[in-house]
Amino acid sequence: MIKKALVDIQSTQDLLEKAMKLSGLVTTVFKEAGWDLVVVGGSAVEFYTEGDYMSGDVDFCRRSLTPIPLRVAQEVMGQLDATGGPRSWMVAGLFVDLLGFVENEAVSPYREIDTPYGKISILPVELALVERVLTAVYPRPDVEARAIANLRRRYQMKSMLVFKVSWTWEEWQQSRALRKAISRQIGPPETRRQKSSSDRRLRAAFSGRRAP
Repeated sequence: MIKKALVDIQSTQDLLEKAMKLSGLVTTVFKEAGWDLVVVGGSAVEFYTEGDYMSGDVDFCRRSLTPIPLRVAQEVMGQLDATGGPRSWMVAGLFVDLLGFVENEAVSPYREIDTPYGKISILPVELALVERVLTAVYPRPDVEARAIANLRRRYQMKSMLVFKVSWTWEEWQQSRALRKAISRQIGPPETRRQKSSSDRRLRAAFSGRRAP
């Protein structure tokens, strides 16, 4: 199953779906090894904004306080033909970062999406997006954080349609298509940033370009 999944992920042209499929596969193999992962950071922002913000990698934190032993991480990532490590890996053309323990003080639930290769949990939206809005202006203005804050306005419009905690893959694809259609009617896509701290990974993921 893993080999077939990797071939499918590698050939997926839609970069958002590619990242989500890979997230599902990574989550599944680590769960089978006894570790629960959560999508965090820029990847959570990317998934919530449905690709308006591209992180260039997939970030995970673990739910357990106990660190994942390096040998276990190597064995699990080895099943995915990953290269690199011990924290940052390349899998099916995308970077995968295994970070630390997830810090979650949000009252809202994790968002769950059942991808073709496993169910993923995404950091609550208030941590993924709202805190980025605060850092855009405090303690000092931050251009990159402000760009993400601007994307949040589009996410607010999208999320008004329906808020669900758990999605099947088919439901997510259908709702994404509807939100994209409405977004195009309301206004043009956000202008991509000219530079960011993720440039190195973006160019590695997109054959020397910052974006698809």
